[in-house]
Amino acid sequence: MNYHNITKDDMLNGEGLRVVLWVAGCTHHCEECQNPVTWDLAGGIPFDEAAENELFEALNKSHIAGITFSGGDPLHPFNRSEVFRLAKKVKENYPDKSVWSYTGFCWEDVKDEPEIKYIDVLLDGRFVKELNDNNLHWVGSSNQRIINVPESLRTGQVVLYEKLDRTVEKAPF
Repeated sequence: MNYHNITKDDMLNGEGLRVVLWVAGCTHHCEECQNPVTWDLAGGIPFDEAAENELFEALNKSHIAGITFSGGDPLHPFNRSEVFRLAKKVKENYPDKSVWSYTGFCWEDVKDEPEIKYIDVLLDGRFVKELNDNNLHWVGSSNQRIINVPESLRTGQVVLYEKLDRTVEKAPF
């Protein structure tokens, strides 16, 4: 697997402050994609031991809520085994941190992958320019879903992720 970047303290690609691994390779080629530089499977640089160490060092910080896999398409067949291996390792080493992944594939295309269970939240579907909605959190077009993977696997139907409510009640004075 190749990658383009590891972003630390990201607050745009999932809930809380996150580490984001930007993988290379996507065959969806969505019109007006925000990351077309990541489409080439041979682009970027090889994800090696040094990159993995950098990734886990960033995840080790207590203020980091988890990891997000983006790109490119983390669930492109060329990337899946490595992304799932990393997701499993994150769950084993940091059980309180969440694992999010973007993909241009739909849930129905990937739900039977045995290792999908290591993903907590899956943001699925291709970006569709005509359905672009800048008011949406974490996705770019209204056809894309933010899926609660554990609940979807448990119930056998798509369960959408509900954003954590971090509202603080005002003091009564």
